[in-house]
Formats: sequence, structure tokens, C-alpha cells
Amino acid sequence: MSRADPIELPSQYAPAEVEGPRYEHWEKAGYFAADAYSTAPAYCIVIPPPNVTGSLHIGHALDHTLIDALIRRRRMQGYNTLWLPGMDHAGIATQNVVERELAKEGLSRHDLGREAFVERVWQWKAESGGKILGQMRRLGDSVDWSRERFTMDAGLSRAVQTIFKQLYDDGLIYRAERIINWCPRCLTALSDIEVDHTDDEGELTSIRYGDGDQSIVVATTRPETMLGDTAVAVHPDDPRYARLVGQTVELPLTGRRIPVIADDHVDPTFGTGAVKVTPAHDPNDFEIGRRHDLPSLTIMDEHGVITAHGPFQGLDRFEARPAVVAALREEGRIVAEVRPYVHAVGHCSRCGTTVEPRQSLQWFVRVAPLAKAAGDAVRDGRVRLNPPEMNARYFSWVDDMHDWTISRQLWWGHRIPVFYGPNGQVCSVGPDEQAPDGWYQDPDVLDTWFSSALWPFSTLGWPDDTQDLHAFYPTSVLVTGYDILFFWVARMMMFGLYAMRDKAPADAVPFRVVVLHGLVRDQFGKKMSKSRGNTVDPLDWMDRFGADATRFTLARGANPGSDIAISEEWAAGSRNFCNKLWNAARFALLNGAHVPAAELTPAAYSVPDRWILSRLSAVIAEVDELFEQFEFGKICDVLYHFAWDEVCDWYLELTKVPLASGDPSRGGQGGLSPQAGAEAAETARQVLGFVLDQLLRLLHPVMPFVTDELWTALTGEDSVMVTPWPAFSYADPAAEAEISSMMRLVTEVRRFRSDQGLRPGQRVAARLVGIEATPLAGHEEQIRSLLRLTAPVDGFAASASLAAEDITVELDVAGAVDVAAERRRLDKDLAAARSEAEQAERKLGNADFTAKAPAAVVDKTRERLAAAQSDIARLEQRLAAIVG
Repeated sequence: MSRADPIELPSQYAPAEVEGPRYEHWEKAGYFAADAYSTAPAYCIVIPPPNVTGSLHIGHALDHTLIDALIRRRRMQGYNTLWLPGMDHAGIATQNVVERELAKEGLSRHDLGREAFVERVWQWKAESGGKILGQMRRLGDSVDWSRERFTMDAGLSRAVQTIFKQLYDDGLIYRAERIINWCPRCLTALSDIEVDHTDDEGELTSIRYGDGDQSIVVATTRPETMLGDTAVAVHPDDPRYARLVGQTVELPLTGRRIPVIADDHVDPTFGTGAVKVTPAHDPNDFEIGRRHDLPSLTIMDEHGVITAHGPFQGLDRFEARPAVVAALREEGRIVAEVRPYVHAVGHCSRCGTTVEPRQSLQWFVRVAPLAKAAGDAVRDGRVRLNPPEMNARYFSWVDDMHDWTISRQLWWGHRIPVFYGPNGQVCSVGPDEQAPDGWYQDPDVLDTWFSSALWPFSTLGWPDDTQDLHAFYPTSVLVTGYDILFFWVARMMMFGLYAMRDKAPADAVPFRVVVLHGLVRDQFGKKMSKSRGNTVDPLDWMDRFGADATRFTLARGANPGSDIAISEEWAAGSRNFCNKLWNAARFALLNGAHVPAAELTPAAYSVPDRWILSRLSAVIAEVDELFEQFEFGKICDVLYHFAWDEVCDWYLELTKVPLASGDPSRGGQGGLSPQAGAEAAETARQVLGFVLDQLLRLLHPVMPFVTDELWTALTGEDSVMVTPWPAFSYADPAAEAEISSMMRLVTEVRRFRSDQGLRPGQRVAARLVGIEATPLAGHEEQIRSLLRLTAPVDGFAASASLAAEDITVELDVAGAVDVAAERRRLDKDLAAARSEAEQAERKLGNADFTAKAPAAVVDKTRERLAAAQSDIARLEQRLAAIVG
């Protein structure tokens, strides 16, 4: 696997010229395709389906980068990999988009009618939906496009209808009057997890019901709902109200009398210990109403407009609120008003409208047995959450899950497969069944999350017994954000275990491992939002820095369960890393580096070669271990430092001596015959080629484009993505120790040179005293090359010296440095360091300061003292080293 002749790469890496052609080649070559009949071990990940309305945002980019890294590595390891793509129909969001388009034409969906409106949505999807799929290609997603799915396609619709009927027939889906979350803007029910709660400023109003010693005071943040009160509740053990229990009080503004009831739900320590009960407009009140057989009065319509007869009829709920308070104040019923009063308020996650609790006839999933099964699968280890710290959060939700509202008052979505007969009959119809003539279908559609919960198995062909199901279910890993652990992950667990209940328990789960990453935040750890102006558009980053730099920036910040901080500066740093790799490969290719056809024989190689091969082996092992732990950030750090610090900054420099030995025009290598020099140069080319080959393979899962471009240039082969994953193993502790010693020496001398005011490339005569008695004796030429040190000649006079690694480096800097000026500079720096140390010592010697100052301030002062003392020692040593 080598090129016959050296080649020259362009002088700069241009991502825009590489990424498109590379991806097109991969796709046309069929590298992304999975084979359900393969005998290789399967590795399957289903994509968290993005909304059909969506564009690639930074959260998608993170998700896809991590999934693609896992898939690409397993593909290189010989697995039969399937990354299954697709999109979600996004019921509310998509209907809103199309309704806005209709509004521009002066139309509403009702003008079109249901069938024509749904057809219009399909037309919109064909023309405008799914642009995210092209953006996924730009990012480098190696998904199997031949298996692309959509939650409303025919196969998935069949799966939805099938599981609905099974659940319905098993008594796990039912229809009932319940309090649900209602969005007056979207005009549909919402499940609990589709409601975002924020702390909003409002008012707490205390109202007196009844008069005299028969009166009772209640407090509310929603005074307009008092129009629907049907009781006042107190705790049965509260002595303050014992005499009123069983009595009635007059409800202000209405003329109605309502009972005072005793219920254990009431907290006697909160407020006045008495609460108003509005069964039709509050979930807790609804349950109290059921226990006490109270009437439910609906006093608002679906738009949040008051319907109760009287002066407030026709007012919006937020208009009615101050109007009701004003009327109560006029009657002398207001006891107290607290404003602002900060309290939790629910908002529709789609449009931000304040949610209204509303009694409504809806369809529900009876979750208790399903949630228990989902919890048990994690408890008994069939499914593993990563990081395991997420287990407690998962259990707290599945162990206390409320029945799931699955009906939505929309037209776009999976229509509920229930039909009603002329005499009140009800039946659920499966995909291969027909409702009797004259029956009509329920008008609601299913919650979008209902079909998404089927994603791991419906996309593989369920309910049919397909080869894809046999090959790829259970899926291997699910990668997603911890913020949808409840939205999606738990529901896939519930439905997967139910649908596959005939399988062995270990094979019924939808995935083996759930990898939960955090949210992407800005460099200061703040949540990204348009209002803050700190959002990042990954498409913009890909335009400016390239897809690989964008991916590397995201992956490098990804630690299990923790939020990811990113900045433009870090993306620019990742682009620089791509350029560093490019320049390293360009240098190697210009010098004839190639991958050896025969197996390496490290024992016969030079110490630098053995060192880099030993380090490469250790990095391969560490990266493998970190991949198994899903430590993406650590993987990137290990590879970054190995590539930049060890390969580029050290090994490439160390190879320059043996490479020069094979070229007489470049001076050769001292002490080697032409034949030996040529052999040393060829060994360097082979080792350098091998190391780059292995490094590019290791980096490929995270940085696919630049690595493929460089690897194919190095090897002449078709693509790194289908070459085997590195498995090289070699350990040479002695070589590692020897080169580490050299690194310490070179680093110390470089620092010393800088302190002396020498330019990095400035050549200086030097003597390495005592080197012949150290393990570095054989590296003198490389050390001189790295440090730009020339051999001493007649008249050499050391004017500065430094001891390190049992070697004294004597330098003649008399002609290169103004010694007197350097002494003056060092004296000035030393005086400043001593002054800094004295100030810190005085502070720390003050008992009041150490006792009263914040601990962080005291610690900072101690750090200043330690730094100043270190500077003093260093400067004194440098002054002593200057002779004359």
C-alpha cells in the first residue's frame, strides 16, 4: 500500500474544494450502505429524526458528529454498519408553517377543507421540506440514504395504525374527559413534556368569599377562573375552618353559593390554608372535583375567551383578569394583592403561548405497565445509560409518569384509527381492516411523539417480519441530548418493549446503550438564544472553517452528560489543526514518505522511530478505550496532542536528519556511509508514512474529509473510510524515556535561548559538555538540529551556560546578544519579581487579611507569591549564567 513516486499536495487546504467531491464519491461508491444479509456483526444507530420543517442547527451538528464518529469507526472495524436517516413530520410545527403560507393568500385551512389541506402540506414537503438532508451531507453524515424514512410514509403509517390497535385492544389506550394542557394559539392539546415552564412575574390576589364569620379567604394567580369555581377546599385537620366544612359560601360576582369541603390535598401551611376549586380549569382541582362529585363549569372556549354569562363574556382571559379584579375590588372583596409575584407558568413549546389547563375529551395511553417495563430494562442492565448518573433522573420520571395525552386537534399527522357508529359504537381499525359503512373517523391526529416512539423498529420494517429487523434490532446505540430523555427515549423504551414483547427480554429493548450528551452553550457556559445574540449557525462555520473543523470543535467539547461550551476562537483553532495535518502530510509526501508493504520491524529502527511507534501504539489503545466509554472530548484531546505535539512538533523535526542523510545535496548525516544514509532515509520515510497512515485512520471518524484527502494521497488507495481500523501494538519504554529526556533538554535550552534574547532560527555555537556519558550521546546531531546549535570552532568562548539532563550546554552568545543590555533587563525583571514577592508576603503575614478575606482571594495571593518566587529563582540563575 504505497505510492511509487512522491507527490505534491497544494500548498493550502481548501475545505470547499475537497468536501463536496469527497462525499459524492463515498455515496456513489456505496460505502454508506448496510447489508441485512451480511454475516459480519451488526452495528446500528437510528438518527434522532429532525423535523421536516427544520434546518441544521448546532444541536443537530453535535448529535450527527458523535453518531458519525461511532459509525465510521465501527465500519473500519469490519462491522455491518447502519446509520438510518429520516425525518419527523412535526405535526404542530408543519401545520403552522403551511397555515402561514395560506394566510399570505388570504386563506385558512378551513377554506380548503381537510383533504385538500393535507394535500397542500404534502406539496409543501415535496417543494420546501427536508432541506436539512442536504445539510447533513455537508457535515459528512455517512447515513444509508437508501433506507431514508419519514414518520408519515406508508410503512411507518402502517406501523402506527398497528400498534394503536394493539394498545387499544389491550386496554392501554382509552378516551376520557380529563384536564389537559391546551394551547389557545395552536388550538390543540399538549402533553406534559410539550410544555415549557418558566418563572414569570404575575400577581397573587387574595379574595374573600362569603361575609362575616362565615367568610373564607382564598388566593389565586388566575382570578378570572373564579367564575368557574364550584367549591372551596380546606384540610380536614385544619381547626380554623372545621366549623365551615359542610357549609356554603357565596361566590362573588356570580350569586352562586358553593360548598366548603375538606380534602387531604390542601396544604394548610400554604397561604390561608383555603383554596378555590375550579374542576374544569385546573388539574388538581379536577381530581378534587372527582373525589367530591363536584360539577365542572367550563368558562373559557378553545381560544381562551370567557364564555360564562355576565359582564366578562367575550373577553380574552388576559383581558378578563384585571376586569374581574376591578369588579371584586369595587365590591370590597380584595383582601390583599402581591405584585410582582414570581411563579411557574407553562408555555407551549412550539409557539410560546401561555398554556391553559382545560377539561377536554381526549385520547390517552395508560402508561403504568409500559413505564414499569421501561424502568426495569435499565434497572436490570438490558439498557445502559451513559453516563450512569442519568439513571436517577430517568427513574424519577418513568416511576411517576402520568397517562400520556396522545390526541391532537390538528389535520396534519396520523389520524386516530378509531371509528364511531350511528348508535354510539366505537372500534379501532387496523391497517388491513375497513370500518363499517356509515361510520365516521375520529377527527383528531396522534401526537407526533407517538410515531417517533416507534422509530427504532418501524424504520426497520415492523410490523412485518423483515430481514432488517432480524439483522439490526435491537439497535446498538442511541445518541441524543439529555433534554429529550423523557420526550423520546423513555417512550421508545415503552413502545419498543411492548411491540417486541414476543422476543427474549434481552432482545426486546430498542437499543443497548443510550449515550446522553449535554446542550451546546457559548464559551461562557450560557445557553444560546437569539435574544442574547450568542447563537452559532453550523452552516456558517462550515463555510468559514470547514466541516472537519466544525465537527472537531463540537466533539472536543463533548463529555458524557455535560454541556458543551464552544466559541468561534475554538473553531478557528480546529481549522488550524486541519492545516497542521495538511502541512505535515505535505512535508512527508515531498520527502517521499510512504506506507511500507512489509510488516514493520521496530527493533532494528532508530530510537526516534521506536519512540514514535511506541507512542502511536499507546494512543491507539487509549483511543479505543475512550471510544468504548463514549468520551469524545478526551478522544479528540488525545489525538490532537499526539498529532500536533508529538508527530508534528517533534517527530517530523527528528526525521529531518535521517531524511537528509539519504540526499548528498543536503549535506548527508555525519558518520554514515552513502549506503547507510540511504537506508536510514528509507526507514524514516517508511515509519513516517506508517505513522501518518495510522494517525489519519484514527482521526477519520471525527474529521472525515481532510483525513480521506490526505490518506488517499499518501497511499494511492480509494478511501480511508473502508480501510481497517488501527490495531498496531508495540511498546518500547526505553525509547520513550530516552526521547522524553531529549525533549526536556531541548525545551529547557529553547526557553534559555529565548531568555537570552535569541531568535528561534538564529544559529549559535555551542558545546554539549558531558553528553557522551548520557543516553543522549547518539542524538547530538538531532539535538543540534532542533536547537539551531553549530559546532564550536577555534576561538569559541562560552558566554552563557545551562545544565539539564546531566548535560551542560555552553553557548557563545557574545556576538549574538548585547550582554550588558541583557544583564540590565534581567536586573529590572528581578527587581520587579522581588517587589511582587514582598507585597504578597506582607499580605499573607497579616492575620486580618488571611482571616477575613475570601478564601479565593487568599489562595490567589499565595499563587502570586509562588509565581514570584519561581521567577526570582529563574532570573537569578540566568544572571549567574551570563559571564562577563
